[in-house]
This record gives sequence, structure tokens and C-alpha cells, in this order.
Amino acid sequence: MDLNDLPERIARFYAHTGFTELYPPQAEAIAGGLLDGVSLVVATPTASGKTLLAEFAMLNSIGEGGKCLYIVPLKALASEKFDRFSQFAAFGVKIGISTGDYDVRDDKLGRNDIIITTSEKADSLLRNGVEWMRALSVIVADEIHLLDSIDRGPTLEVTLTKLKKLNPRAQILALSATVSNADEIADWLNAQLIRSDWRPVALHEGLYLPERASITFVQETPQKSTSKKTVSDGTTDPPIALAIDTLREGGQCLVFVNTRRNAESLAKKIATAMRSQGDRDCSELAAKIQGDTTMAEKLAYCVRHSVAFHHAGLSSDHRKLIEAWFRANRIKVIVSTPTLASGLNLPARRVVIRDYKRYDANYGMTNIPVLEYKQMAGRAGRPGFDSYGEAILIAKSLNECEALAEHYILNDAEDVISKLGTETALRVHVLSTISNGFGRTRDDLERFFGATFFGFQQQSALNLTSYVIDSVLAFLENEEMIVDFGGHVKATSLGHLVSRLYIDPLTAVKIRRGLRNAGNATDVALLHLICSTPDVKRLYMRNKDYRAVTEFVNKHLDEFLDEIPERFRDVDYDWFLSEVKTAMLVHDWINEVSEKEITESYNVGPGDIRNLVDTVQWVSHALAELAAHLKVPSKKQARELTERVQFGINRELLDLVQLKNIGRVRGRKLFDAGFSSRKDVKNAPFEMISALLGPAVAADVFEQLGSAQKAVHREDQLGEQRFFKSD
Repeated sequence: MDLNDLPERIARFYAHTGFTELYPPQAEAIAGGLLDGVSLVVATPTASGKTLLAEFAMLNSIGEGGKCLYIVPLKALASEKFDRFSQFAAFGVKIGISTGDYDVRDDKLGRNDIIITTSEKADSLLRNGVEWMRALSVIVADEIHLLDSIDRGPTLEVTLTKLKKLNPRAQILALSATVSNADEIADWLNAQLIRSDWRPVALHEGLYLPERASITFVQETPQKSTSKKTVSDGTTDPPIALAIDTLREGGQCLVFVNTRRNAESLAKKIATAMRSQGDRDCSELAAKIQGDTTMAEKLAYCVRHSVAFHHAGLSSDHRKLIEAWFRANRIKVIVSTPTLASGLNLPARRVVIRDYKRYDANYGMTNIPVLEYKQMAGRAGRPGFDSYGEAILIAKSLNECEALAEHYILNDAEDVISKLGTETALRVHVLSTISNGFGRTRDDLERFFGATFFGFQQQSALNLTSYVIDSVLAFLENEEMIVDFGGHVKATSLGHLVSRLYIDPLTAVKIRRGLRNAGNATDVALLHLICSTPDVKRLYMRNKDYRAVTEFVNKHLDEFLDEIPERFRDVDYDWFLSEVKTAMLVHDWINEVSEKEITESYNVGPGDIRNLVDTVQWVSHALAELAAHLKVPSKKQARELTERVQFGINRELLDLVQLKNIGRVRGRKLFDAGFSSRKDVKNAPFEMISALLGPAVAADVFEQLGSAQKAVHREDQLGEQRFFKSD
């Protein structure tokens, strides 16, 4: 089946792309009713063309006046899809994206034809009663196997259940990795199943045994077959040998390890090995890795030798650069934690899985799931570049080779199991279901949660679900978030607010309790209160942290809003210290401690700082809204704190950072030079501000301020001039 077999209204979007022929799973999906509005679950390997099927369905619907929602699990994946779908803007298709600001309605987002969101943002739009969510013709759920995730699964599941109820005629397209029970997901969604193992690039899966310096490839046939390949390299470190061997054959390599520290350490070792072998220099790329942190220095060293590490501790800018350079074949090797296995389009000739175990706080070192291995292995093979891909597990003995082959290569991925049936997940989603009218009675709630994937899977366990729902309802009623009128349940004004703010009801309870004791609370008090809530992920306590954190506690002993656990006698004392450590980091941030000092003091990466700051800013905003609702004195301070957390600044810079592109660094430059307000800047000579900020930023600042002055800047000695003026 080729492009000419598609309806003209779809084919015209691809006429100049070089795309001519459909893959077999794509042809099967079209034969199965994709262009007739039939809902489908597509469970196929990586790079088999699932996104293109979503495009066909959406463009087909838009041609008939439809509106489409594309749901992804990660912000990075949302950005990737936005870039991809933006190609259709040339044909008049409007593309929108929204991944943050969970209490913002985003009504204007509905003006677009394709709207891309994370599942959390889609959930928040439903909570805020956005009307256009009732007018969807196509709903795409990317990476739907993440229903199995304890973190993201419940939100995706509840969101899809609500969207199905609001849009009963909408076409649902669920895109999945190859999982064992894809048919069960399809039955839940009332969808047809398209299942295929076809890949555009053949995948060879094997095991590397260092003592023999060879890879044994394993193929599942009626009688298991194997073949061998020698890896010729003098190094004794297996991932280095495999990476360099890949490069010698003209390919790129992804190496997966289980921790950030291991990713950085191994990337440095591979970079050093490549340097000694005289591989090409990438100094011009390394120069673009800006920043003064130790992590940036490590990354720049690796990039200089065409190697990089990738994990959530990197800044988003550095992650994007690494991904772009790898796609452009400038970076040859990436050593990563499993973050790269989650949907991002970064295939390589060879994928090496060095670590198939990871640490679990409850069980110690445990094997990774088969599904996770399949996701990592699926990155092997670059369509259009490679005729094959290789996924290699590293073993230490022949017995381990056999065990790994049976468990990972020859095994099917686990079933996807709903994670909605916990009190924590239901506490959040029962309140939102009541608040936005999906459950007005106890029976409504039973029916709604019976229609979720959890309810579909656990028909025999609904009594357990009923018990947990009763427990959650009792909690919500006791905390004055709902009222029960003889079986009819209704959210109170507090309950509606908590749901719209997109916080755990338990977070609201802790904040309300703290605010009632607050009076004129200090920054430390409010930050600790925020960091003690379940919505904020706390930092771990290391042995060397105890002295500094304990000193901080003693210094601010009278400021904490909750009772402090008794040291050595209370099992919660270490938990309390981890809350304080987290608050200390944010306290340093709002007091303008440098990023480098923070990363080194707290053993975190720039990405960790940004993630924590974003979360604390969100909960701080919720605290301000709850303070306003409760009419307590901390409202103004909490709103100020929210801005300070956003920018990482002292109070004295609050006015200056209202200017676009003026953050903690530029704001501090202005303030230290004597410009303490926007008015001071507006009245200053352009040349003075230009000397501090640079001519382009200075011109933008004066334009924002509506300054009438004009300035001429001589850009170079050739006489080129640029004029800066306001409208």
C-alpha cells in the first residue's frame, strides 16, 4: 500500500516528504478502519510508524471539521511531537501545546486543530471544566502501556475514562509497545487491536561475554538458534569495547546503565578511550555546553570526544542539545539512564544494556521488567541508515548468558496492570471526579471507577475498591472538601479549589493545618511546610548532611509550623530532616546562591534543581490560593514567595524581574549597578543598560518599558549599525 492509496486530503500533506510506501502495520490499521473513525490499539515495536497512523487519523478528522487531542507521558515528548506536527501548519492546520500551569483553563488552546498535552495537563483541563474538551473527534494516547506506571498510570487512566464519557463518539487511538495483554487494553477502550512484531529495521538481540570477547545472538525459532560475532578491542571494559566496535563499523551506540553516577563515569571512560584512539574532535560542540557547574564541565569533556551522558539531572537545554547532536550524527555514543527509552526518537545502530538490575528501596537490587528491556532494545536500528540493529546485554558467565536469554530475549513483556486501586491515587481522583460532576452519588462513583481500566481488570476486586472509596470519602468529608447529603456527594468550595489547583488533598490538609498556626510565617517556615507535603519529592539524607541540616534546624527552631519529631526517639526524625534539606536547597535558591554551589552542596544536577523549583513554585502558588481562601495573613507573603521561587531571587529584585528576559543574573547586575526598579531602568541612558545587559537585551527592555529614547549601536568596525527603538 502506498501514498496514492490514501485519501487525497491526507496524501497532500506528505506529497513532498519523500514518503511513498506504508509499512505493513500501517496498512493493516487502515484496513482495520483507521480512516473510518474506528478506535484502535496499535501495539507494535519502536519505529514501526505508530505516530504516522495518529497523523492520518487526525488529519482525516480535521478535514471534516474535527478537533484532536494528543496525550503524551513526558514534556520532552510533547515538544518533540509539537515540532513534528508543526509541519502541517503550512496547510492551515493549527497546532497547540500545553504542559504546565495546572490551574489555568487554557480556553484559547481549543482554537487549535491538534492539541498536545501531557496526561496531567489533560486531567487539569478536565478539572477546570474547559468546554472544548467536550468537542474532540480524535483522542490519541501515546505510550499507553504506561497505564502500568505507579506515577503516571492512574492519571492517564482516569483522564481517558472521563474523555470517553464526554466524547462517546470520538475515535480513540492508543499507541503501545508490544505488551502481553494489549487485547485487554483494546477491550477496555472498545477498540480493535492491531498487533505486530514487524520492524522497518531487523533487530538482532544478543549477549556479550567479555572473557570470550564475542557476542552471541539469540533468535527465537521452533528450535532456538544462535550466531556469534567477535568484538576485536584490547580494552577489558565491555561497554567501552562494544561502543568503539560500533563506531568502527560506522554506527552510533546507546549504552544504558542504572544510575546517573554510572552514566557520567562510563561516558567519561568511553570519551577517554576514544581520545586515545584519535577519534574526531568536537570542540565546537563542547563550547556550546554552557554553564559553570561540575556536571557541565564533565559533559563538555565527553562531548569534545563525541560522547555524552543523558539523565534527568541535566538541564533541559543540555538534554535537547545532546539529543539534536545525536540525531545529526555528531554525537556518536550516549550513556544514559532509562530516560531515553521512553518514547524519544533516538535510535542507534547498537544498544548496550550494561545494567539489568536496579536498586529498589524495598527489595534491594532487582531485575528490571522485561518491558523496560524491550523498550531499550527497541532503540536499536536507525531507519534509513541501518539495515539492522543490535541490542546487547552484558553477561559475566555462560550460565548468566543462558538465564538472560530466556528471561529477556525470548520472553514476552509483562501484562500491563492498573495502578489506580491505591488509597493515594483514589484520594486524588475521587475528589476530582466529584468536583467536575462525573460522580454525584455514591453509585455514580462506583460506576465511574468500574469503567476505568482498574475496574475492567479487577471485576472480582470491586468490593476492595468500594472499601477504599468509602475510606477516601470519609477522609474528604472529615477534611471539609465534600459534603454527603444522604448518598449525594458534592464538593465544597475548598474541595473545588483543591481539585483545580491539582494538588493531593493531603497536601491541602497539611497546608491548611500549617497556615492556621502560621501568623506571620518566615520563608523557612513556609518552605518547610511546602516541602513536607506529598506533592514534593524530598532529597535523600547522606551521612555528611546530618551536621549541616541539624545546625539549620537549631538556627530556625522557633519558626517551624509543625511539631518537630524528637531526635533519636522518633522514627520520623530522619524524614523530617529530609524535608528540611529540601527546603534548605530552595532557601538557597531564593537567596541567589549560585547553581554551581547548590549542585555541589546538595549532590544534585541542574535538572534536579529546575524540577524541584518548578514543583515548589506550583505548591507555593497553591499555598497562596489556600491562604486567600482561608483568609489568613500569609497570603501576600506566599504570593511573593511563589515569584521568588520562580526566579530564584531575593525580594529586592521582584520589580526588575517583571521584565521579560530579566532573571536572577541580569536582575542582580542591574540592582548592583544602582537600578533597583523598572522606573530606574527606564530613566537610565541606553548606553549604561547596554553595557550591563548587551545591546539586544537592552533594546528589548526599553521597548517593554515604552521608552521614547532611541539608541544606535555600532556592532563592528565595518560600520554596520543597528537601531533600537520603541514603537
